Amino acid sequence: MTDLSTSIATAVKTGRVSFGSKKALQAAKNGKAKIIVLASNCPKEIKEQIEYYGEISKVPIITYQGDAMDMAENCNRLFVISALTIRETGDSEILKIYRSKTVDENNGGK
Repeated sequence: MTDLSTSIATAVKTGRVSFGSKKALQAAKNGKAKIIVLASNCPKEIKEQIEYYGEISKVPIITYQGDAMDMAENCNRLFVISALTIRETGDSEILKIYRSKTVDENNGGK
């Protein structure tokens, strides 16, 4: 989680991001995101909708192991964050982390 946390914080500082499930859903529908990060406690209905549209528009979705409060703290915000849309990654390596995680899952965790 540390690498992901660091990458999220870097994206917030150096990239272009949007906070909130409504903006994440909109970005998933129109494909205008590099990646969407969902908190572990993102409401099930919202998570399913974002994942559905993300799959259609080929926007990667990753689940942050912490809850919405943890994600807010990591992003240095005073409000809970159930979904984070990253439109430009800046200096973050979050897409590399996503790709390596996907490769690991496809290789049976090897």
